[in-house]
Amino acid sequence: MIRTRCEILSSKKAGAYHSITLVAPEISEKARPGQFIEVAVPEGRRFFLRRPFWIHQVSRRGGWAGTLEFLFDPRGEGTAWLAEIGAHRLLDVIGPLGRGFAYPKDLTACLLVSVGYGAAPLYFLAEELKARGKRVDMAVGAADQEHVFKPIEGKRLAQTISIVTQDGSFGIRGRVMDVVPEMADKSGAEVVYAAGPRELLRDVAAFCRERSLPAQVGIEERMACGLGLCLTCAVPYQRVDGKGFDNVRACVEGPAMNPARILWDRWMGGEPQMVPTPPEGFPVVRSWPG
Repeated sequence: MIRTRCEILSSKKAGAYHSITLVAPEISEKARPGQFIEVAVPEGRRFFLRRPFWIHQVSRRGGWAGTLEFLFDPRGEGTAWLAEIGAHRLLDVIGPLGRGFAYPKDLTACLLVSVGYGAAPLYFLAEELKARGKRVDMAVGAADQEHVFKPIEGKRLAQTISIVTQDGSFGIRGRVMDVVPEMADKSGAEVVYAAGPRELLRDVAAFCRERSLPAQVGIEERMACGLGLCLTCAVPYQRVDGKGFDNVRACVEGPAMNPARILWDRWMGGEPQMVPTPPEGFPVVRSWPG
């Protein structure tokens, strides 16, 4: 983990979202798809916690070497402030944080499924998979056309791409999971990656269980500290031996996790969940392939 003050190279709208590119050579050199950064907001605000953001893109070579881009939906006071500041300002950043997605060694055909700004880490992942000679197909969902993230970029990265909007303003009308079974069949998908809201990740987990497909999902949780200290991002995760579960921390043992081991009914609110003190010898959870 690195803490540094990063200059803003550019700050711009990207549809309904906002994109900021930082000069961050130390972080970009180490960053992997599925990891995130935490950005501090100014002192004197009503809150003091940093804000977590997926790492969307890094550049390690060429004229943009040492840069890092992240994406957000400016809704609250902190993200609204970020959307207003311009180039050449400095941000207090820590990262890269968390466990990123693992790359399959033997499997080749990869299906990437996202909703909203969940596409941000998956576009980064698509770049890395293609560089390793993997086939990439993408299913991208959003509420409407404005919330479809960089569709042209998605078409460049994927062998095939299906874009689905709930209101039908762009691409196919419906839910992104409506197109996943057919895409998996046509692409010969051997592994699935997903990022987005819990409901999407749960549905992807069920689909992959039915098809016996290995998968990884990027967990979006409230990561108050990003360092595994506050336990606010706990996810109920089945132990390797199948005997019980641990509440693992999405910011440390994730965000990339094996959806087959997440206890979805408990995590989605089926049962009250207590966040215990981590047990002695808290295990390092391996997200792939176990």
